[in-house]
Formats: sequence, structure tokens, C-alpha cells
Amino acid sequence: MIGWIKKYSYISVLFLFACTGEQKNKVLPVEAFFANTHQFNYRISPNGEMLCFLRLADGKQNLFVRATTDSVAQQLTFLTDISVRSCAWAGNKTLLCIKEKDSLNRFSAFLIDVDGSNLRELKTKANTKVNVLDTRVHDNTVLITVNEENESLFDVYRLNLSTGEKSIYVKNPGNIFTWYANSAGEVNLALGGDGVNETLYYRERKKTDFKPLATNNYQNTLEPVCFSDDGHCIYALSNLKRDKLALVKLDCRTGEEKQLLYENPEADILEVMTSEKDKKPVALSYEIEKRTVKFLNAQTGDMFREINEQLPGREIQIIDKDSAEQRFIVRSFTDKNPGAFFVYHVADKKLDRLSAVNPRIDPAKMCEMQAITFESRDGLQLHGYLTLPNVSNNKKLPCVVLPHPGPSLRNVWGYSPEVQFLANRGYAVLQVNFRGSSGYGKAFLNAGSKEWSNKMQHDIYDGVQWLVQKGVVDPDRIGIFGYGFGGYSALCQVIQYPRTYKCAASYSGYINLFSYIKGFPAYVRPYKQMLTEIVGNPEKDIEYLKSASPVFQVDKIKTPLFIAQGGKDSRVNVTETNQFVKELQRKNVPVEYMLFENETQLFKDNEHKLEMYRRLSAFLEKYL
Repeated sequence: MIGWIKKYSYISVLFLFACTGEQKNKVLPVEAFFANTHQFNYRISPNGEMLCFLRLADGKQNLFVRATTDSVAQQLTFLTDISVRSCAWAGNKTLLCIKEKDSLNRFSAFLIDVDGSNLRELKTKANTKVNVLDTRVHDNTVLITVNEENESLFDVYRLNLSTGEKSIYVKNPGNIFTWYANSAGEVNLALGGDGVNETLYYRERKKTDFKPLATNNYQNTLEPVCFSDDGHCIYALSNLKRDKLALVKLDCRTGEEKQLLYENPEADILEVMTSEKDKKPVALSYEIEKRTVKFLNAQTGDMFREINEQLPGREIQIIDKDSAEQRFIVRSFTDKNPGAFFVYHVADKKLDRLSAVNPRIDPAKMCEMQAITFESRDGLQLHGYLTLPNVSNNKKLPCVVLPHPGPSLRNVWGYSPEVQFLANRGYAVLQVNFRGSSGYGKAFLNAGSKEWSNKMQHDIYDGVQWLVQKGVVDPDRIGIFGYGFGGYSALCQVIQYPRTYKCAASYSGYINLFSYIKGFPAYVRPYKQMLTEIVGNPEKDIEYLKSASPVFQVDKIKTPLFIAQGGKDSRVNVTETNQFVKELQRKNVPVEYMLFENETQLFKDNEHKLEMYRRLSAFLEKYL
């Protein structure tokens, strides 16, 4: 069954948390949770006959293809120095791939034929990024965007599939963030602005000027989903004049909302599934406690039910589909099962398994993730998740708090390798969707503005205290671990609540908000003013940003720390981190510091990643 919402009372929920079983499961090796995925990023050709995907080969992600009805795969690339980041079909005979960032700080691209021949590298300058805009083929070209002329702005290019040469199609006037193409390959819609106010622009024909359609500030959202069949309307996610993101139909000639298709009073719409054939949305999902799918036509609902009958008890996501919408790539998962990829054939209702996401995981040995709800100190209703280890007594457990890496992201119900890794080692795992998290409406999201070190941290702490009062966790064995903003939160928590946490671990956590704002890549600069409204203005909010930056609060840190950092992380100045660690050590704060000079935010080298989690496991065991 699709993940319909279940309500739990504050009292009864505690009796549902624990995994069944009388004894603690055997502790699994780090590799079981964090070894690189064997193969992923499945994409189906427009005619539905071929699949492309990425698979590890010689330590890097390389490109493979196979027939939809045959399990034999052919390797097309043999990269040993850099991985393929993503792949897409450009027609039925050509693949367009983007590589990971290289030594010239660029995300470069290449074309390759389906038989592995005729590799065409797309020539771009240093410090550039290639994005795929639309892979529908028109006149033997597809659409890409590149920030080659100005690192802060992306222009639209037509990419010739035969030669690999690109030609300018739409020049960025200087204020466009995002471009949108219709089914005819025309770029008639664009989103731009000044970093605080966003404007949606539209033109009826490709040789006419773009005209403003609707303007709103950063606290509101109007996000195009797809064009309608008449080409003059779009379907969009909008919270204009409402709190929650709703699915609407918008007239591009007048800017008026013509139709409200669906709105949920409790949650934002998170995903929309569209039909290229019908030129309209066919399903959507939102999540309060678990993912809920609403179908907008009977055929899509029937297809999901047919898939669910073959994969009972699992969540279903559509990853890709062919042009005729007769073959779909499907992923299944649960909270205990990372799931698998399949091809679903509409004609005979057949489901062919492609591969497991992580074959090392035995779902029977994983632990259940349950939704929780509690009130913050100022009366705000907060949602989150609690996963308890497989033990016979679910009281007074050691606990690891796991803030999400947002800040404007959110935790969702489903399989998480970090959560199961910690639960497998005997820890209760608490995840709080603190204010500023997405999915609960714009008032909740915007409540996090300039509250990074204040109310957002209070929400995390209030969740910890709620568990302590319920007797679920041992107040003397609480730790915290996070990545990115989660790592920043771990440091903020021990600064503000030093008696609560026995240890804290920060993986690429922000330590200086001045450096964080400065470190955004050039193509994010159009959003810089918005960032200063959300995080803080480096020129006007100096005292707040200093008080909110752990690097300036060394004197308040007494808790043992584990810090893992990449030397090329653009959001964290590694020189500052080195000095931060030295200052802590000089003040006799126990610090375990793990630095990989050539890594960025998320460690790409699998051995580095595994070593980080091994040392994290030992660190938590030592203090908890």
C-alpha cells in the first residue's frame, strides 16, 4: 500500500517504537551501510528498448547500457580518474553525460553513441558547469545551459548530437536563474529576479521578448511543473496567497490562477508526476508522517495498485518512463529496506527486477522508523522521526541526535543508511524537522530565517528533552552527529547545552557563517541577497553572525568532538577549521580531527568515507 498517514497519540506511540526481538542484532560492518551503490541512475530510452545506468568500475562511476528485456550490460566508458555524475538519453542512439567536478573546477559533459563509439567531449572553460535542460531531440539538437560567458549566469545552448558543438540559443539578460522548455523545444518560460524578489517571465513565440508574468518575494514560491496541452498555460506549485504549496494551473498570458488542482491543509506538495502524452500532472505526493500519493487520473492509480500488488508493503517511486509511457523505471523501498529498481511493462503488467539498491542489507535485521510529534517551548508543533535499536528494553537508551543537513531540507520516512547504522549499534536515533524545514508550509519554513543558532537549535533540544521526559533515552548518554548544517547544529548544541551532550560529531559542518556565505559558487550569486535575508547580512548583522558561528565560540565548548573535513569544501574554510581545532586542543577539549585534503563537502573516495564512519563509530562507543 502507498504510505498513507497514520496518527499516533503521544502515549501510545512509545509502545510502537521498538523493533521486535529479544536480543540485540549483530553489529554489521560499516561497509554494509556505506559502500558505494553498485549500480544506479537508471534511465530508459525514448523508445523503451534500452536502459543506461551508472556502475562502479575501477573505483569510479562509469556508464553502462543494456536492452530493457536483456540482463547483459555493455560498459561504454572506462574512466579511472573521475566519475560520471549523471546520464540521460538524447534520442534513442545517443547518451549525454555529466562528469564530476574536475581539477579545473568544472562539471564537464560528453556525448557517446549507444554502441560505445564516437565519444564527443563538450569543450568548456574552467569554473563552468553544464546542466541538461531538455533532452527531447529537435533538429538533431538538445538543450543545455552553461555558465561559460559569466560564471554567475547560465545561457541556453543547442547541442548538436552529431558534432558535440554547441550554439547559443537564448542569451541570459542578466537576471535569469532557471530556464524552462516546452515539448516543441522552445524556451518560452524563465524564472529570474534580484535575489529577494522572483519574477516568472513568459513569451508566446521564440522571437518575441520575455514579459513578466508574476512577481513575489523569496518567502513565496511559484515553481513551474509542466506546460499544458494548449501551450498557453502551465501547471505549477504555488503558495501565493496561501501557506501550503498547492498544485495550480496558471494562464501565461494573464498571470491568473485558472484552477486549483489540489491543496493539502497540513503539508506542502513535495513531488508531482506528469504525463508527457497528456501534458498534465497525473499524481502528486506530500508527507506529514509518511509519504502519501494522490492520483489525478484513474490510469495512474491503477498502475500503482498493480505494482503494489507485486511489491506489497513497499513505497513506490517512478524514476523514469519511455515516450509512449508503456515502460516505467520503478524504485521500491521501506524504512528497513533500501529497496530495488524495476522495469514495469504496462501492456502485460509485468515487473522485471533490475538490481537491489544495497544487497548487503537484510531488512529483517533493520529497525522501524516511527513518526513523532511534540511541542516546542514556544508552542509550535514539530514533527520528526525516532528509530529505536533492536533491544528487549526500550527505556533509558543511549541516543544520537541526527539533525538534517538542510537547513531548508527535511527528514522523510524511509530507509536511511545513517539511521540504520546508528540503530544497529544500539543507539536511539532522533530526527527533528525543526522550524525552517520544508514541507510544512511557508510560515514554518520562513520561521527559520536568521534563527540558525537560536530557535532552530531550541527545537532540536526540545525534542531531546521530550524523549528524556518520556524515559526513552538515558540523559547521561546523549550524543549528536550531523553533516553540513547538521554538523553546524551539532556544534551549536554543545555550545548552548554543554551539559546535555556527552559528545558531538561534525562532518563538513559550517563553523563560520561569514565564510559560509562567501563560499557559495559563482552560479549561486544571484541568490546572495536572499541568503543574507535567511542567514544574516555580513555587513549589517555582524554581531549576530559572530555569535552564531562556532569558530568564535571556542571558549564555550567543553564537549568531546569528532570533526571530519574535506580540504576543498567551498562552504568551510579549511584553514579556519585547522585553527579551530588547534584552539580547542589548546584548551584541552578532546578533539578527533579527520582531514582529507582533496575531498569536498561529501567525501567522494569510498575508502575515505568508510574510514570516517569507522572512526565515528569508535568515537560514539567511547563516549556513549
